[in-house]
Amino acid sequence: MTSATVYDLATKDLDPPFAIVDLDAFDANGADLLRRAGGKPIRVVSKSVRCRYLLTRVLARPGFEGLMCYSLAEAVWHVEQGTTDDIVVAYPTADHGALRRLAANDRARAAISIMVDSPEHLDLVDAALGQDHPEIRVCLELDASWRPLPGVHVGTRRSPVFSPRQAADLTRTILSRKGFRLVGMMAYEGQIAGLGDAAGSGVRNSVIGWMQRKSIVEIAKRRAAAVRVVRKLADLEFVNGGGSGSVESTGAEAAVTEVAAGSGLIGPTLFDGYAHFSPRPAAMFALPVVRRPAPKVATLFSGGYIASGPTESSRQPTPYLPEGLSLLGFEGAGEVQTPVSGEAARHLRLGDRVWLRHAKAGELAERFTHYHVVLGDRVDRTVPTYRGESQNFG
Repeated sequence: MTSATVYDLATKDLDPPFAIVDLDAFDANGADLLRRAGGKPIRVVSKSVRCRYLLTRVLARPGFEGLMCYSLAEAVWHVEQGTTDDIVVAYPTADHGALRRLAANDRARAAISIMVDSPEHLDLVDAALGQDHPEIRVCLELDASWRPLPGVHVGTRRSPVFSPRQAADLTRTILSRKGFRLVGMMAYEGQIAGLGDAAGSGVRNSVIGWMQRKSIVEIAKRRAAAVRVVRKLADLEFVNGGGSGSVESTGAEAAVTEVAAGSGLIGPTLFDGYAHFSPRPAAMFALPVVRRPAPKVATLFSGGYIASGPTESSRQPTPYLPEGLSLLGFEGAGEVQTPVSGEAARHLRLGDRVWLRHAKAGELAERFTHYHVVLGDRVDRTVPTYRGESQNFG
Protein backbone atom coordinates (compact mmCIF):
# COMPACT_ATOMS: atom_id res chain seq x y z
CA MET A 1 0.00 0.00 0.00
CA THR A 2 1.09 3.58 -0.58
CA SER A 3 1.63 5.86 2.39
CA ALA A 4 -1.58 7.73 1.54
CA THR A 5 -3.55 4.48 1.59
CA VAL A 6 -2.03 3.46 4.93
CA TYR A 7 -2.75 6.83 6.51
CA ASP A 8 -6.29 6.85 5.09
CA LEU A 9 -6.88 3.36 6.48
CA ALA A 10 -5.45 4.21 9.90
CA THR A 11 -7.63 7.31 10.24
CA LYS A 12 -10.78 6.13 8.44
CA ASP A 13 -12.96 6.88 11.47
CA LEU A 14 -11.70 10.46 11.88
CA ASP A 15 -13.16 13.57 10.30
CA PRO A 16 -10.57 15.96 8.87
CA PRO A 17 -9.04 18.43 9.43
CA PHE A 18 -6.73 16.58 11.85
CA ALA A 19 -3.01 16.01 12.33
CA ILE A 20 -1.05 12.79 12.71
CA VAL A 21 2.43 11.73 13.77
CA ASP A 22 3.89 8.68 12.07
CA LEU A 23 5.57 7.01 15.04
CA ASP A 24 7.89 4.82 12.96
CA ALA A 25 9.17 7.91 11.14
CA PHE A 26 9.53 9.87 14.40
CA ASP A 27 11.56 7.07 16.00
CA ALA A 28 13.69 6.58 12.87
CA ASN A 29 14.49 10.29 12.81
CA GLY A 30 15.55 10.09 16.45
CA ALA A 31 17.90 7.20 15.66
CA ASP A 32 19.40 9.16 12.77
CA LEU A 33 20.02 12.19 14.98
CA LEU A 34 21.86 10.00 17.47
CA ARG A 35 23.98 8.55 14.68
CA ARG A 36 24.83 12.01 13.40
CA ALA A 37 25.69 13.28 16.90
CA GLY A 38 28.54 10.79 17.15
CA GLY A 39 28.14 10.13 20.85
CA LYS A 40 27.41 13.68 22.01
CA PRO A 41 24.19 13.91 24.05
CA ILE A 42 21.28 15.66 22.34
CA ARG A 43 19.19 18.26 24.15
CA VAL A 44 15.68 18.18 22.66
CA VAL A 45 14.38 21.51 21.37
CA SER A 46 10.82 21.56 22.64
CA LYS A 47 9.46 24.26 20.30
CA SER A 48 9.98 21.89 17.38
CA VAL A 49 7.73 19.24 18.98
CA ARG A 50 5.23 20.97 21.35
CA CYS A 51 3.67 17.71 22.47
CA ARG A 52 4.47 16.31 25.90
CA TYR A 53 3.91 12.66 24.89
CA LEU A 54 6.45 12.92 22.06
CA LEU A 55 8.96 14.82 24.20
CA THR A 56 8.71 12.21 26.96
CA ARG A 57 9.09 9.42 24.41
CA VAL A 58 12.28 10.80 22.89
CA LEU A 59 13.79 11.68 26.28
CA ALA A 60 13.39 8.03 27.30
CA ARG A 61 15.91 7.05 24.60
CA PRO A 62 19.57 6.85 25.66
CA GLY A 63 21.48 9.70 24.09
CA PHE A 64 18.75 12.32 24.48
CA GLU A 65 19.23 14.36 27.65
CA GLY A 66 17.12 17.29 28.78
CA LEU A 67 15.01 19.93 27.06
CA MET A 68 15.74 23.26 25.47
CA CYS A 69 12.56 25.30 25.97
CA TYR A 70 11.74 28.54 24.22
CA SER A 71 10.03 30.23 27.16
CA LEU A 72 10.53 30.24 30.91
CA ALA A 73 6.82 29.64 31.54
CA GLU A 74 7.05 26.54 29.35
CA ALA A 75 10.10 25.32 31.26
CA VAL A 76 8.42 25.73 34.66
CA TRP A 77 5.35 23.91 33.35
CA HIS A 78 7.47 20.95 32.24
CA VAL A 79 9.05 20.73 35.69
CA GLU A 80 5.61 20.83 37.29
CA GLN A 81 4.47 18.04 34.95
CA GLY A 82 7.55 15.93 35.72
CA THR A 83 8.79 15.84 32.11
CA THR A 84 12.45 16.31 33.02
CA ASP A 85 14.72 17.87 35.64
CA ASP A 86 17.17 19.33 33.11
CA ILE A 87 16.03 22.35 31.09
CA VAL A 88 17.78 25.24 29.36
CA VAL A 89 15.63 28.19 28.31
CA ALA A 90 16.98 29.18 24.89
CA TYR A 91 15.84 32.81 24.93
CA PRO A 92 16.13 35.52 27.59
CA THR A 93 12.96 36.17 29.55
CA ALA A 94 11.15 39.35 30.54
CA ASP A 95 8.29 37.42 32.13
CA HIS A 96 8.10 38.57 35.76
CA GLY A 97 5.34 36.09 36.59
CA ALA A 98 7.35 33.15 35.30
CA LEU A 99 10.41 34.35 37.19
CA ARG A 100 8.38 34.44 40.40
CA ARG A 101 7.12 30.90 39.74
CA LEU A 102 10.72 29.82 39.19
CA ALA A 103 11.97 31.42 42.39
CA ALA A 104 9.16 29.89 44.46
CA ASN A 105 9.75 26.34 43.22
CA ASP A 106 12.86 24.56 44.54
CA ARG A 107 12.60 21.80 41.94
CA ALA A 108 12.31 24.31 39.12
CA ARG A 109 15.30 26.34 40.31
CA ALA A 110 17.41 23.17 40.45
CA ALA A 111 16.30 22.08 36.98
CA ILE A 112 16.13 25.26 34.88
CA SER A 113 18.88 27.48 33.51
CA ILE A 114 17.77 30.81 32.04
CA MET A 115 19.57 32.58 29.18
CA VAL A 116 21.49 35.84 29.62
CA ASP A 117 23.68 37.88 27.31
CA SER A 118 23.97 41.18 29.19
CA PRO A 119 24.00 42.62 32.71
CA GLU A 120 20.54 44.03 31.97
CA HIS A 121 19.14 40.51 32.02
CA LEU A 122 20.41 40.14 35.57
CA ASP A 123 18.90 43.52 36.45
CA LEU A 124 15.54 42.34 35.13
CA VAL A 125 15.62 39.27 37.36
CA ASP A 126 16.47 41.43 40.36
CA ALA A 127 13.61 43.79 39.50
CA ALA A 128 11.17 40.87 39.32
CA LEU A 129 12.34 39.04 42.43
CA GLY A 130 14.06 41.60 44.65
CA GLN A 131 17.73 41.84 45.54
CA ASP A 132 17.70 38.89 47.96
CA HIS A 133 16.18 36.30 45.62
CA PRO A 134 17.18 32.61 45.68
CA GLU A 135 20.03 31.52 43.44
CA ILE A 136 19.07 31.38 39.75
CA ARG A 137 20.98 29.19 37.29
CA VAL A 138 22.05 31.10 34.18
CA CYS A 139 23.51 30.22 30.80
CA LEU A 140 25.64 32.69 28.85
CA GLU A 141 24.87 32.98 25.13
CA LEU A 142 27.71 33.55 22.70
CA ASP A 143 26.67 34.92 19.31
CA ALA A 144 27.52 32.37 16.61
CA SER A 145 26.82 34.43 13.50
CA TRP A 146 29.47 34.72 10.78
CA ARG A 147 30.96 38.17 10.28
CA PRO A 148 33.57 37.87 7.53
CA LEU A 149 33.82 41.64 6.95
CA PRO A 150 32.98 44.76 8.97
CA GLY A 151 29.25 45.38 8.73
CA VAL A 152 28.51 41.93 7.25
CA HIS A 153 26.32 39.75 9.47
CA VAL A 154 25.33 36.23 8.35
CA GLY A 155 23.05 34.41 10.76
CA THR A 156 20.40 35.15 13.35
CA ARG A 157 20.39 38.32 15.46
CA ARG A 158 20.91 36.99 18.95
CA SER A 159 23.51 37.80 21.59
CA PRO A 160 25.69 40.93 21.70
CA VAL A 161 28.45 38.74 23.16
CA PHE A 162 30.60 37.85 20.15
CA SER A 163 34.24 37.66 21.21
CA PRO A 164 35.97 35.57 23.89
CA ARG A 165 36.86 38.80 25.68
CA GLN A 166 33.19 39.86 25.81
CA ALA A 167 32.30 36.42 27.14
CA ALA A 168 34.90 36.73 29.87
CA ASP A 169 33.68 40.23 30.81
CA LEU A 170 30.07 39.05 31.16
CA THR A 171 31.23 36.01 33.12
CA ARG A 172 32.95 38.25 35.66
CA THR A 173 29.81 40.35 35.94
CA ILE A 174 27.64 37.30 36.57
CA LEU A 175 30.06 35.94 39.18
CA SER A 176 30.01 39.29 40.99
CA ARG A 177 26.23 39.34 41.28
CA LYS A 178 24.49 37.82 44.27
CA GLY A 179 21.73 35.33 43.47
CA PHE A 180 23.12 34.00 40.19
CA ARG A 181 25.17 30.94 39.26
CA LEU A 182 26.71 30.55 35.82
CA VAL A 183 26.32 26.90 34.79
CA GLY A 184 26.52 26.84 30.99
CA MET A 185 27.24 28.42 27.64
CA MET A 186 25.28 28.25 24.42
CA ALA A 187 25.88 29.31 20.83
CA TYR A 188 23.39 28.67 18.03
CA GLU A 189 24.86 28.80 14.53
CA GLY A 190 21.62 29.39 12.62
CA GLN A 191 23.39 30.05 9.32
CA ILE A 192 24.57 26.43 9.44
CA ALA A 193 21.90 24.56 11.37
CA GLY A 194 18.85 26.30 9.94
CA LEU A 195 19.75 26.84 6.29
CA GLY A 196 19.52 24.02 3.74
CA ASP A 197 22.38 23.65 1.29
CA ALA A 198 20.40 21.66 -1.29
CA ALA A 199 17.13 23.59 -1.38
CA GLY A 200 17.53 25.79 -4.44
CA SER A 201 19.53 26.34 -7.61
CA GLY A 202 23.01 25.00 -8.08
CA VAL A 203 24.51 28.48 -7.72
CA ARG A 204 22.56 29.17 -4.51
CA ASN A 205 23.53 25.83 -3.03
CA SER A 206 27.19 26.36 -3.90
CA VAL A 207 27.22 29.79 -2.25
CA ILE A 208 25.50 28.48 0.89
CA GLY A 209 27.79 25.46 1.06
CA TRP A 210 30.86 27.71 0.76
CA MET A 211 29.54 30.06 3.45
CA GLN A 212 28.76 27.19 5.81
CA ARG A 213 32.20 25.60 5.41
CA LYS A 214 33.86 28.92 6.23
CA SER A 215 31.49 29.56 9.14
CA ILE A 216 32.02 26.08 10.62
CA VAL A 217 35.76 26.71 10.84
CA GLU A 218 35.33 30.20 12.27
CA ILE A 219 32.79 29.36 14.98
CA ALA A 220 34.70 26.27 16.10
CA LYS A 221 37.82 28.35 16.70
CA ARG A 222 35.99 31.26 18.36
CA ARG A 223 33.75 29.06 20.50
CA ALA A 224 36.71 27.03 21.75
CA ALA A 225 38.54 30.24 22.72
CA ALA A 226 35.47 31.60 24.50
CA VAL A 227 34.92 28.36 26.41
CA ARG A 228 38.55 28.32 27.51
CA VAL A 229 38.46 31.81 29.00
CA VAL A 230 35.09 31.26 30.68
CA ARG A 231 36.13 27.90 32.15
CA LYS A 232 39.09 29.62 33.78
CA LEU A 233 36.58 31.72 35.69
CA ALA A 234 33.60 29.41 36.21
CA ASP A 235 32.85 25.70 36.47
CA LEU A 236 30.56 25.11 33.49
CA GLU A 237 28.24 22.11 33.55
CA PHE A 238 27.55 22.20 29.80
CA VAL A 239 28.40 23.90 26.52
CA ASN A 240 25.52 23.66 24.06
CA GLY A 241 25.56 24.29 20.34
CA GLY A 242 24.06 23.49 17.01
CA GLY A 243 20.68 22.41 15.74
CA SER A 244 19.22 19.66 13.58
CA GLY A 245 21.06 20.89 10.49
CA SER A 246 24.52 21.04 12.08
CA VAL A 247 24.60 18.05 14.43
CA GLU A 248 27.72 16.55 12.82
CA SER A 249 29.87 19.68 12.65
CA THR A 250 28.89 21.04 16.06
CA GLY A 251 29.16 17.66 17.75
CA ALA A 252 32.69 17.28 16.39
CA GLU A 253 33.91 20.32 18.36
CA ALA A 254 35.81 19.30 21.49
CA ALA A 255 34.60 22.41 23.33
CA VAL A 256 30.94 21.43 22.88
CA THR A 257 29.53 18.98 25.45
CA GLU A 258 26.01 18.63 23.96
CA VAL A 259 24.08 19.48 20.80
CA ALA A 260 20.53 20.72 20.40
CA ALA A 261 18.02 19.27 17.95
CA GLY A 262 14.28 19.11 17.49
CA SER A 263 13.14 19.72 13.92
CA GLY A 264 15.03 16.64 12.77
CA LEU A 265 12.58 14.52 14.75
CA ILE A 266 9.60 15.87 12.79
CA GLY A 267 11.05 16.38 9.30
CA PRO A 268 9.13 19.49 8.08
CA THR A 269 9.48 20.73 4.50
CA LEU A 270 12.16 23.31 5.38
CA PHE A 271 14.39 20.36 6.27
CA ASP A 272 14.00 18.69 2.87
CA GLY A 273 16.81 20.81 1.48
CA TYR A 274 19.92 19.48 3.24
CA ALA A 275 22.59 17.52 1.37
CA HIS A 276 23.91 15.55 4.35
CA PHE A 277 20.70 14.23 5.96
CA SER A 278 17.10 13.49 5.00
CA PRO A 279 14.61 13.18 7.88
CA ARG A 280 11.43 11.24 7.17
CA PRO A 281 8.17 13.22 7.22
CA ALA A 282 6.78 12.36 10.66
CA ALA A 283 3.99 14.93 11.14
CA MET A 284 1.33 15.92 8.64
CA PHE A 285 -2.27 17.01 8.47
CA ALA A 286 -5.30 15.92 6.46
CA LEU A 287 -7.79 18.27 4.84
CA PRO A 288 -11.04 17.20 3.16
CA VAL A 289 -11.97 17.94 -0.44
CA VAL A 290 -15.09 20.14 -0.36
CA ARG A 291 -15.25 21.50 -3.93
CA ARG A 292 -14.34 20.48 -7.49
CA PRO A 293 -14.23 23.81 -9.37
CA ALA A 294 -12.37 22.33 -12.39
CA PRO A 295 -11.29 18.90 -13.65
CA LYS A 296 -7.72 19.30 -12.39
CA VAL A 297 -8.51 21.39 -9.30
CA ALA A 298 -9.80 20.28 -5.90
CA THR A 299 -10.58 22.75 -3.14
CA LEU A 300 -9.77 21.72 0.41
CA PHE A 301 -11.38 23.02 3.58
CA SER A 302 -9.17 25.31 5.71
CA GLY A 303 -5.39 24.90 5.56
CA GLY A 304 -3.80 28.34 5.81
CA TYR A 305 -1.15 27.18 8.24
CA ILE A 306 1.63 29.57 7.24
CA ALA A 307 4.97 29.19 9.00
CA SER A 308 6.82 32.02 10.72
CA GLY A 309 9.84 33.65 9.15
CA PRO A 310 10.34 35.64 5.93
CA THR A 311 7.19 35.93 3.81
CA GLU A 312 7.87 33.59 0.89
CA SER A 313 6.49 30.45 -0.70
CA SER A 314 8.73 28.15 1.36
CA ARG A 315 6.65 29.08 4.42
CA GLN A 316 3.45 27.65 2.97
CA PRO A 317 2.29 24.09 3.68
CA THR A 318 3.02 21.60 0.91
CA PRO A 319 0.61 19.02 -0.55
CA TYR A 320 2.20 15.65 0.15
CA LEU A 321 -0.21 12.83 -0.67
CA PRO A 322 -1.52 11.86 -3.12
CA GLU A 323 1.54 12.82 -5.14
CA GLY A 324 1.32 15.29 -7.96
CA LEU A 325 -0.61 18.12 -6.30
CA SER A 326 0.49 21.71 -5.82
CA LEU A 327 -0.94 24.94 -4.44
CA LEU A 328 -2.28 27.60 -6.77
CA GLY A 329 0.00 30.62 -6.92
CA PHE A 330 -2.87 33.09 -6.89
CA GLU A 331 -4.56 31.67 -3.76
CA GLY A 332 -1.99 29.62 -1.89
CA ALA A 333 -3.11 28.11 1.41
CA GLY A 334 -6.11 30.01 2.72
CA GLU A 335 -7.79 30.55 6.04
CA VAL A 336 -11.00 28.82 4.92
CA GLN A 337 -10.06 27.05 1.71
CA THR A 338 -6.96 25.74 -0.04
CA PRO A 339 -7.21 24.82 -3.73
CA VAL A 340 -4.76 22.25 -5.10
CA SER A 341 -4.13 21.39 -8.73
CA GLY A 342 -2.50 18.65 -10.72
CA GLU A 343 -3.29 15.43 -12.54
CA ALA A 344 -4.00 13.68 -9.23
CA ALA A 345 -6.85 16.11 -8.59
CA ARG A 346 -8.86 14.46 -11.38
CA HIS A 347 -9.39 11.43 -9.15
CA LEU A 348 -10.33 13.24 -5.96
CA ARG A 349 -13.95 13.17 -4.84
CA LEU A 350 -15.77 15.25 -2.27
CA GLY A 351 -14.80 14.00 1.19
CA ASP A 352 -11.45 12.53 0.12
CA ARG A 353 -8.39 13.49 2.15
CA VAL A 354 -5.34 15.34 0.93
CA TRP A 355 -2.30 15.11 3.20
CA LEU A 356 -0.10 18.16 3.64
CA ARG A 357 3.13 18.92 5.47
CA HIS A 358 3.93 22.07 7.42
CA ALA A 359 7.03 24.11 6.63
CA LYS A 360 8.22 24.18 10.26
CA ALA A 361 8.31 21.41 12.81
CA GLY A 362 6.54 22.63 15.91
CA GLU A 363 4.08 25.19 14.58
CA LEU A 364 1.63 22.53 13.38
CA ALA A 365 0.94 21.77 17.05
CA GLU A 366 -0.37 25.32 17.47
CA ARG A 367 -3.11 24.53 14.93
CA PHE A 368 -4.39 21.29 16.47
CA THR A 369 -5.33 20.32 19.99
CA HIS A 370 -4.33 16.67 19.44
CA TYR A 371 -2.01 14.49 17.41
CA HIS A 372 -3.26 11.07 16.32
CA VAL A 373 -0.21 8.82 16.66
CA VAL A 374 -0.17 6.36 13.76
CA LEU A 375 1.66 3.06 14.06
CA GLY A 376 1.45 1.05 10.86
CA ASP A 377 -2.14 1.02 9.63
CA ARG A 378 -3.78 2.03 12.91
CA VAL A 379 -4.00 4.93 15.33
CA ASP A 380 -2.03 3.77 18.36
CA ARG A 381 -3.19 6.64 20.59
CA THR A 382 -4.39 10.22 20.51
CA VAL A 383 -2.32 12.68 22.53
CA PRO A 384 -2.70 16.38 23.31
CA THR A 385 -0.41 19.03 21.90
CA TYR A 386 0.52 22.02 24.05
CA ARG A 387 -2.67 23.67 22.80
CA GLY A 388 -4.64 20.56 23.73
CA GLU A 389 -3.35 20.94 27.29
CA SER A 390 -4.48 24.61 27.24
CA GLN A 391 -0.91 25.82 27.11
CA ASN A 392 0.12 28.72 24.88
CA PHE A 393 3.57 30.13 25.55
CA GLY A 394 3.49 32.89 22.96
